[in-house]
Amino acid sequence: MASELDWVEAELGGWLQTPHSAPPAFGWLGQAGFVVRHAGRTLVLDPYLSDALAKKYRGTHFPHLRLMPPPVSPERLHPVDAVFCSHAHTDHMDPETLPVLARCNPRASFVVPRASFQTAVSRGVPADRAIAMNAGETVSVGPGLRVHAVASAHETLQTDEQGNHRFLGYVIEIGDCVFYHAGDGVPYEGLAPQLQRFGIRLAILPVNGRDAFRQQHGVPGNFTLDEAVALCVRAGIEALLPCHFGMFAFNTLEEAELDRRIAALPAGLSCLRPRTGHLIQLNLRAGDPPVPPRRTTEPQV
Repeated sequence: MASELDWVEAELGGWLQTPHSAPPAFGWLGQAGFVVRHAGRTLVLDPYLSDALAKKYRGTHFPHLRLMPPPVSPERLHPVDAVFCSHAHTDHMDPETLPVLARCNPRASFVVPRASFQTAVSRGVPADRAIAMNAGETVSVGPGLRVHAVASAHETLQTDEQGNHRFLGYVIEIGDCVFYHAGDGVPYEGLAPQLQRFGIRLAILPVNGRDAFRQQHGVPGNFTLDEAVALCVRAGIEALLPCHFGMFAFNTLEEAELDRRIAALPAGLSCLRPRTGHLIQLNLRAGDPPVPPRRTTEPQV
């Protein structure tokens, strides 16, 4: 195995105030949210650090009460170079978190789907610092940070009237590390070959699954753990961080069951369940170098 995951105990807010060197480190914010540090850059992915959904759905069939408190306040997430939102669902594009991140990180860029640009701005993303992307596009966000947008299928692939995908995943090149954050999504034909060409070392995939009950109540689903593992195998990805569990009672899976199934995974794929109060380090062992991504014409930001 060329890439392996290890635990490091840490408190997120304090960690961001200390120097960080290799290897790449990932701190879980809950749901699909992560803080990533490597090569002198700090990224925040899909942060949901409020009770916005509990307020929105109070008194409904799915009240969206948090099962876990936010592991850090958004005011403590600084300095940050770039914030990513994969789509416009509130637990990925939070109107109570994004304005705070924008205020506390006045130089940060915000990468959002072009299909959700106006929604992002209405939720606190500064329009002059937003980078709007569609599937198939590549952008450089300053030195040492390249982003490739990949369509995600939140049960289905969806586009707006202009053909912009509503749900995106991001393949992120940060220093010598290439990782994939899917946001929300399920497997679809052609996804694995798209990912394989990037030489991805780590995938962050939602594994809360899907079923008819949730779908009938307007809650689209995600990968199962088995599907996430299969995608990694097909795309040549060596490490997996499962996510999108432990936040809402109606849309999760038991952590003990997840741990049991991770322990039973065959050798060849490094996988750890994220937990608050810990970082996960991606140790890039000696091995075959990543396959370089196909170069495309890209803007510089």
